[in-house]
Formats: sequence, structure tokens, C-alpha cells
Amino acid sequence: MKAKICTYITMILLMVLGVSCSDDFLEEKKQYKYYDAEFFKSEERVNWYVNNLYYDFYDGYKTPTAVVVGSFTTTQSTYTEELGGISAMINPNITLGTAADGSGYFGKTLVENPANDPYNRIRDINVMLERIDVDGANLSQTFRDQIKGQMYYLRAVQYFDLMRTYGGVPIVTTVQTPSKDDPSIKIPRATVTELVAQITADFDLAASLLPGKWPASDYGRFTKGAALAQKSRVLLTYASPLFNKNWDSSTSRWDAALAAGLAAEAELSSQGHGLYGTTARDWERMFYINDNAFISEAIAIKLLASSTTVTTSLQSNNGWERSIRLASQGGQGSGGVKAPKGMIDLFPMANGKRPTAANNYNAFLFFRDRDPRFYRTFGFSGSYWPYNNSLTTAAAPTVWAYRWSTNATTGVAFSMGNDVSSPAFVRKMSSPTVSNASNYQLSGTDIIEYRYAELLLNIAECYAAKGDIANTTEYLGRIRKRVGIPAAENYGIGTLGDKYAALEAVLYERRVELAYEGKRFWDTQRWMLYSDDAAINDNTNSKLGIPVINGTQRIGNYLHYKNGTSAAGTDPLAAARASISVDPDASNFQAQITALATFYTANFELRSPPTPMDNVNSVATPILWRSNYYIMGLNQSALVSNPWLTQTIGWKDGNGADGNYNYQE
Repeated sequence: MKAKICTYITMILLMVLGVSCSDDFLEEKKQYKYYDAEFFKSEERVNWYVNNLYYDFYDGYKTPTAVVVGSFTTTQSTYTEELGGISAMINPNITLGTAADGSGYFGKTLVENPANDPYNRIRDINVMLERIDVDGANLSQTFRDQIKGQMYYLRAVQYFDLMRTYGGVPIVTTVQTPSKDDPSIKIPRATVTELVAQITADFDLAASLLPGKWPASDYGRFTKGAALAQKSRVLLTYASPLFNKNWDSSTSRWDAALAAGLAAEAELSSQGHGLYGTTARDWERMFYINDNAFISEAIAIKLLASSTTVTTSLQSNNGWERSIRLASQGGQGSGGVKAPKGMIDLFPMANGKRPTAANNYNAFLFFRDRDPRFYRTFGFSGSYWPYNNSLTTAAAPTVWAYRWSTNATTGVAFSMGNDVSSPAFVRKMSSPTVSNASNYQLSGTDIIEYRYAELLLNIAECYAAKGDIANTTEYLGRIRKRVGIPAAENYGIGTLGDKYAALEAVLYERRVELAYEGKRFWDTQRWMLYSDDAAINDNTNSKLGIPVINGTQRIGNYLHYKNGTSAAGTDPLAAARASISVDPDASNFQAQITALATFYTANFELRSPPTPMDNVNSVATPILWRSNYYIMGLNQSALVSNPWLTQTIGWKDGNGADGNYNYQE
């Protein structure tokens, strides 16, 4: 992996550089007043400035389940079916609704020494947009256009995540001077429609100024196609039920989102983008095969590095590999990322049909006859999961994660030291080439933030909402054909009866194709899938035939040896399993699966863990997401600092009064 110091450290969705190249520059950036006309006359310093903005936006993006630019927390992903654990916003024992409970993402008031908050990032962007053509008039037009294109893109991305968090927010497109008394900066919350207009206008400007492709040395910077694809994502969100009361009766917003998606598809295809490869093996390899270099699937990508030659604070490594690898592989913990039962049972069968008893699905022998993506998304006892072993212990690429009883009461031990309270664990987006030295701490595997497959799914969803079943099926078929699902019965999708069935099919495919890529929370949010609630015009679950999430639990189970006890240091199956290994790339893969199924049936059963996956104080606890959480309230700090702002419906303001800002127009 490359460090690219002082020419662009780990670009993006670029991760900046610039900082290490000019300590003075960083000191100046802390004080807005220090920018003078000379600063913008230098390409080098302008690039430092832009790269530092990439850094401010994306430095925290080091795991694919993280969301929201600038903060990149993984908390939202734990609200979904993908990951277990009860936290405040899905805890039935907690009700959030006061200003003290509101989201702090909005940031603090603008000050002379700014924190890395949304509006400070927007201010930095506005500074460059206002001054590059004036003070930087000596620079080439192409250079200035590309700088402005990146600024418009970043501003749009920031406003989009503010929109997804709060609905409408103040739109600031000029440089404001910090002041407690200036009435001109007291800008009210825009309507969602006004904010979407601003965001899409910025993406349009970005697309008009950015190149279709950058030179290899600048790979990772935003492109014209990326701007158009992001615009389609925004308009898809705007068309969805969360913001669109008329999602089911009018196609106007779906029409706009479809047009944007098709325009992005055409542009990206012209620049060599498309679904990467033609096999499930290609699907797996696309996440790691190219190191900081172009790959057709990636529309927007965060480049990362394994270098240790830079200051610790500037190292940009991928934290995902470290979290998912098991103890026996040199992982940080013992259990990796445990797959809830609902995720194991989610993926289609090998023929593309849903995993039901009628389609011969066996929940105990869950690995038989599954969608090819299943074996590239999850590992399980007996599966071959290679890695680069740098330790003194022998490599053990075939993983085993079962337990056995050491006595007749409560004593247990774990195969290979892997304490995993699920029969399957996440392996997607791992790399066989990353060293397990320091628990994979120095992984440089890039993260694809926006894949071509997602764009096709966005287009499919628009067609579905318009009732165009043929095109919905065609786009879903392209996703499935790439991984080798047979073409029969529309790649297992069957015949979709109406637009509701088509929408359900798209949302299902998104769960499978984009699993663990940080997309599921946004889908559950914009379709309001936790429950139906007439108070917020929400009947999407019943319309689409999708079970509500509220009241469910993410469930874990131990794979447990059922044929007696064995001492803690004596694995009762060590010899019997020595010849078993399941590798989806092997020519005899099906025979391997059959042998593993026989081995499971003879030796294992599932047992509940002593502490449920979803629990409060060790008591099994169902999910309860309250309807006011879909769009967050402003927190006390934001309201005190900006007293002219109104609070969101469903939330109390700083005085305890009901909020009246309506995000559903």
C-alpha cells in the first residue's frame, strides 16, 4: 500500500495529505483571518487546502459500516438487522424526545477556532469558492474549475447528511463572519425541498466542472460520474416515503430520481465503470484486488494505506479487517463480527429463490445451496478463509468456531480459541493479503463508499415505484447474473405481481448485495421500516408486505458439540475435522458442502448463549425504534446558540415546547 505523503496521502474518497507538508498551513487554517490574497495564488497551497477538506470530511471513514461524513460512527448500523446489541435509540426502556436528547451532529456555534463540525466544513468550502477565481485568477482555468468542482461536491455531500439527520437545515453558501449580533447570519431552517434543490444544484455544478476520470496519481478524487451518482442518491431519498407523502400516488419525484440515475449510469459507463467481473469470486475480490488504483465498480472510494512511515496521527488504515478476523487468525478479539440469525436466514438459495422450507432451506445446515454471495459474505465452522500469516504460529485458514462442554454443568471450551456466539460470522470485504501482524492493525484495504451495483439498485427502485416491472426485473437480473445465479425464473426473482412486490424485491436485493456496507440504516430510515405509524403517514410495511422491525430481536446461537464432554485443552473433533474444508473456489465445492453437512449433523446442535445478543442487563430485549427518531431533533447546544431555529416535530425545544418544523411537506 502506498502512503503518498506530500503528494496526496491516501486519497478518498481521498484521505488527505497535505497536513504533514506544511505545519504553518495547519496553524493558519485554525484562524480564518490569516488567509491573504497570496495564499490563493499558489497551486500547491490551494491543493493543501482542498486535501485538508478531504481529510476533515473522511478521516474517520475507516470501516464500511460507518456512516455520516465528518463523524463516521458505526452506531446507526447497530440499529439494523445486520448487527446485534441494544443501544439507547432501540431500547424499549428509553424514550428520547427532549432537546437534551437531540443529535449533536449539527455542531457548535461558529467561532474563531473552529471544530471539525458541519458548518465549519461548509465555511471552509465557501471560502475557497469565493476566493479562488478572485485571488487565484493567475491559476489556470482548468485547475480552478477542478478545485471548485470538488468544493461543490463536498458541500452537497455535507448538506445531504445534514438532511438525512435533521430534514431541513439553514442553507449557507457565503462566508459568514462569526458574530453574536449580526442578524444577517440568522438563517432559518430551509424546507427539505429547498435543501434538495441546493444539494442537487451543487452536484450539477460539480459534474460540470469535474473530469470524467483523473490521472492515476490523483485516483480517488471526485469525478463527474460520482457527482451525478450522488445526485441520484439524493433524489432517491427525496422520493422515498420519509420525505414524500405522495410516494404512492405521484411519480414526479421518482421520475426525477430515475432520470438522475440513468444519467449517472451513462456517464460512468462511458468512463469504463460497470459491475466488476462476471463471477462471485470477482465480486469478492473487487473489494481488495486493486490497491489505490482504478476499479470499475468503485464510483466513490476511500483509499487507505498500510504504511507506517508517517506520523501515527496521520496513518490511515482500515479498521474493518481487525474487527472481523477471529482469534485463531490473529484478530483483535475472539469472536469477530457475529451474524444474527436473521442475516444468516436472509440470503437466497443458489437458484435465487427465497430461503424457505418449500425451497429446501434448512436453518441448521444454513450453508447448503445458498446464493454465491453468501459464502463471500459469511464465514462459518469449516469454511476456508485465507489470510497473510506473519505470526510464529502456524497458519490455519480453515476456521472452526464451535464449543464443547468440559463438564456436565456449565464449563465450556472453544475450538481454536474462537468464542463466537453465532454459527456464522462476517468475512465480506476482507483481504487474504493483509498481514495479521498487530491484529491486522495496518490493513490498507480501500473502502468503496458508492458501488456501481448500488447505482443499478437505485435505478431499479425508481422503476419499481413507477410500476415498471420489466425494467425493475431487468436491473435486478444484472446484479444477480454477475455473481452466477442461474437465469431461470428471472434469476430466481420470479414474476413480480405489482409495484409493491417490485419495491419489496429491490429492498430485499439491497439487503443482500450491500450487506455490511453502511447502507441498510438509510434504507430502513427512508422507507420507515421499523413500524407503521399513521401519525407520520407511514404504512410502508403493510403496503410492501415487509415485516416490521420493532418487536424483533437479533439472535445468536452457539454451534455446540453434542456428543459428550471433553477437557478444556482437548478438542473432541480435532482429528475428525482435519480433512474438512469448504472453499467456494474449489472445483469440488459441492462435495465439500455435502461432507460438511454430514459432519454438522453428526456432531453439532445450536444452543442459546448465556447472554442474548440483544439484551439489557442480560435480559433478552426486543427492538423498539420510536417514530420521532427517523428525523432527529436539534440538541440543546444548537438551539441555544441559534435561538431563531425551530425544533423538529416530535421533539421538545429548549423550553420544553413541542417542535413544529415539519420535514414531510
